[in-house]
Amino acid sequence: MAIIDTFFSIPRPYKRAISVFIDLIFIQIAFWGAFWTRLGEFDQTRSIDYWYLVSFISVLTITCFIRIGYYRAILRYLSVHAIFTLGVGSLVSTVIFVLATYFFGIWVPRTVVVIYLGYLFILTGGARLSVRVFFAQLEMKRKPNVIIYGGGVAGRQLVNLLRQGDELNPVAYIDDNKKLQGNVLQGLTVYKREKLSCLVSKFDVKQVLLAMPSATRSQRKTIISALVDLPVEVLSIPNLDAIVHDNVSLDQLHDVPIEDLLGRESVLPNEQLMEANIKNKVVMVTGAGGSIGSELCRQIILHQPQTLLLFELSEFALYSIEKELSEYIDKRGLVVELIPLLGSVQRINRLEAIMTTFNVDTIYHAAAYKHVPMVEYNVVEGVRNNVFGTFYTAQAAINAGVSSFVLISTDKAVRPTNVMGTTKRMAELGLQALAEQEALKPNGTRFCMVRFGNVLGSSGSVIPLFKRQIKEGGPITITHPDIIRYFMTIPEAAQLVIQAGAMGKGGDVFVLDMGKPVKIVSLAENLVKLSGLEVKSEQNPYGDIEFKYTGLRPGEKLYEELLIGDNVNETEHSRIMMANERFLPLIEYQQILEQLDSACHDFEHEQIRQILIDAPTDFKPSDGIGDVVWKRKQLNH
Repeated sequence: MAIIDTFFSIPRPYKRAISVFIDLIFIQIAFWGAFWTRLGEFDQTRSIDYWYLVSFISVLTITCFIRIGYYRAILRYLSVHAIFTLGVGSLVSTVIFVLATYFFGIWVPRTVVVIYLGYLFILTGGARLSVRVFFAQLEMKRKPNVIIYGGGVAGRQLVNLLRQGDELNPVAYIDDNKKLQGNVLQGLTVYKREKLSCLVSKFDVKQVLLAMPSATRSQRKTIISALVDLPVEVLSIPNLDAIVHDNVSLDQLHDVPIEDLLGRESVLPNEQLMEANIKNKVVMVTGAGGSIGSELCRQIILHQPQTLLLFELSEFALYSIEKELSEYIDKRGLVVELIPLLGSVQRINRLEAIMTTFNVDTIYHAAAYKHVPMVEYNVVEGVRNNVFGTFYTAQAAINAGVSSFVLISTDKAVRPTNVMGTTKRMAELGLQALAEQEALKPNGTRFCMVRFGNVLGSSGSVIPLFKRQIKEGGPITITHPDIIRYFMTIPEAAQLVIQAGAMGKGGDVFVLDMGKPVKIVSLAENLVKLSGLEVKSEQNPYGDIEFKYTGLRPGEKLYEELLIGDNVNETEHSRIMMANERFLPLIEYQQILEQLDSACHDFEHEQIRQILIDAPTDFKPSDGIGDVVWKRKQLNH
C-alpha cells in the first residue's frame, strides 16, 4: 500500500512520461507480435528496413496519441469515452502503418496490419482498463461497505453516485419486489429482505441506505422494523436532484425521519377547507416565529392570502421567519404582502390597532409559553401570557371585527396536572365564553380551539435532544420508563389546524387524531439501534448508549389525554373530531379573571393556585408551587 501511495504522489508529467514509455513498448510488441503470429518466425523481417519502419510508426503513433488526449485521462476514472479514444488511436496507428509500408516499399502481409490493430488496442486499452479495475478494487477495500435498500431508479442512481465518490462502497441491493430479486443491477445482486442479516455479516456492512422515495410511511416503518435489530446504522438518501452534480458524502445522508418510525400516514388536506379562511384575505399569526406559528405561516402563503401579518415577541424569531418567507415568495413569484410586527399579546391596544389598521379577517393564535417546567418555574408570566394574552387577543379581534379566531391549544389542557396545561384550559374557557356572546351577533367573531399533542421537531420535542445525546455518546435522559406521548409532524398539525378553523361555527373545541401514543423508551431504543449502536443495560453491560431516568419533571404526567369526557363528534374530516366540553358564562369567567389579575399583581402564588383549582379546569397539581422567585422568598423568610 505504501508503494501505491508513493506512486500516487508522483507529479503528473512523470506519470505521463511513464505512460509514453510503456506505449512505446506496446507498439513494439504489437508490431513484432503481428509478424510472428502471421509468419511463425522472424527470418523474413531481419532487414534493417523493418526497424526503420517500426521506429517511424512509433514516433508518429505517440505523437498522434498525445494530440488526441491519450495522456490527459486519469486512469482511475477511465470512462467509455476514453476507451473509444483508445480505439481511434489504434486505428490511426494502423493507418500510419499501412501508409508507411506503401511509401517505403516494404513488404508486409495484409493480415499483419489487421493483427497489429488488434494487438495494439488490446495492449494499450487492456493495460489501462486493468489499472482502472485495480484502483477500483483498491478503493473499494478502503471504503466502508454499504447495502442499498431499494433497487429502483433512486437506488441505481445512488449506486452510481457512490461509486464516483470516495466514502462508501455499495455491495448489494435489497428489494421487496420479487421480479427484481436474484437479478444483477450494475454488477450488484438484488436480494430479498430475509438475506439482510447474512449479508451484513458476510460483507461486514456498517450502514444500510434507504433509497425508497416513493414508499408509503407504513411501508417504510415495516422496513425499518426489519432493520432496527441489525448492528448497522440506517440512513436515508438525500434529495438526489440536489446532489446530482456533487459527490455523495456522509454529511449529505441523513438519519431516518422520525415519522417513518411512527408509520403514521398523512392525509391529503381538503383544499376547500385550506383556502376558506385564507385565500385573498388578511391573515394574522401570533407567535409567528415559533414551531407551530412558523409552519402555519408556510402553509398559509401557499394558499395565497392577500396579506400575512407576522406577530412575534422575539425580534430574532420574527427576523428569521420574515426572511425565510420573503425568499420563498420571491422564488415562487407569489403575490402576498408580508408584514412583520413586533409586539406582545398582553398589549391589547397594540393588538387592536394592528387588527383595525390592516382589516384582519382571520387570526391563528399560536403565541404561548408551552414548556411545562418553564411555566412551573415562572407561574405569573405563564398566566399573564397564556390566559390574559389569549383573552386580550380575542377581545381585540372582536373590537376589530375579525371574522375567524383559531386558538392553538394542547392535550395538556385536559385534566391538567401543571400550570401550563391549566392556563391553556383557562384560555379555552375564555374563548368559549366569548363565543357564546358573539353567537348572538349577526356577524360576530367565530372562535374555535384546536387541541393536539406533541409535534415532531418542535423546540420542545425530545427527538432532537435524543439525537444530540446519541451523537455525544450518551447517556440519553428520559424522565420515566413508562412515559408515553402522542406525536404528529409539524406540517400535518398546521394543515389540520387550518382545516379545523374553517369548520368552526363558534366555541368549537376540535381534537386532532394523533394516532397511537408512543412509548418514549421504545422510541429512544429505536433511535439508538438505527444509529448502529446498542443500548447499555444490566443485560448488555458492554453496550454503547446508557439510559438515565431523571424522574418526572414538575407538573409532568405519564399519560396525556385529548378529551375531558367521552362526548365527541365526528366532522367532515377523518382526522378532526369535535369535543363537547363544559364552559362558563362570560360574566363568571371575567370574575375569575379579576381575581387572577389581582393575585398575579401581588404575586400571591397560593391564591393563584387556588383560583386555578376552583375554576372548572379540572386542575389537580402533581407538585407543590414551583415558581423559583416564590420558593426563594420562602427560603429567605
